[in-house]
Formats: sequence, C-alpha cells, structure tokens
Amino acid sequence: MIHELRTYTLVPGGVRDYLRIYNECGRALQTRTLGQLVALMTPESGDINQLVFHWAFDSLEERARRRAALMADPAFSEFRKQVRHLLVRQESRLLSAA
Repeated sequence: MIHELRTYTLVPGGVRDYLRIYNECGRALQTRTLGQLVALMTPESGDINQLVFHWAFDSLEERARRRAALMADPAFSEFRKQVRHLLVRQESRLLSAA
C-alpha cells in the first residue's frame, strides 16, 4: 500500500475559494478516477493556507495509471484552470508503511 500526501499551498485566503470550486467541479472527477480520498485536511498550525489530500493506492503502478488517467481528463483540466490562480506551491510525498 502506498500513501500519497499532496499538499497545496494557496494564496492567503484562498482555501475557501479552492474548496468551493473543488467541491463544485473537481472532487467527483478526482475521486472517480483516483479512488477513495482517505482525508482532506487543513493545518491547525504552521502554514494555514494549505490543503492536504491523503490518497491510498495498492501500488506505485496503480497510482501512476490513475494519475495519468486523471491528467488526460478534459474536465479535470478545466477544473485545474479554474484554481490555478489560487496555487502558490504543490508538494507530493509518497509514503509506505514502516
């Protein structure tokens, strides 16, 4: 099992707008393609202008296949265009059980 933590750092005050657009236009597309979203979290300390998505995959190969399918989806590309102005930085961490 591979866990992915994708952290999006947003412009100050951008979390609310990102979540609104995500819930309207991106969430259903993303979860249909990537599978179950384990958690969507916001920090309580540190950089509070962030969203942390936690995804789980059976393998690195499954993750690569699913992410490629998501990036090929024209509707998801449209969603990305709608939120691009809110993004400052993106980080992805792949984790496995110790």
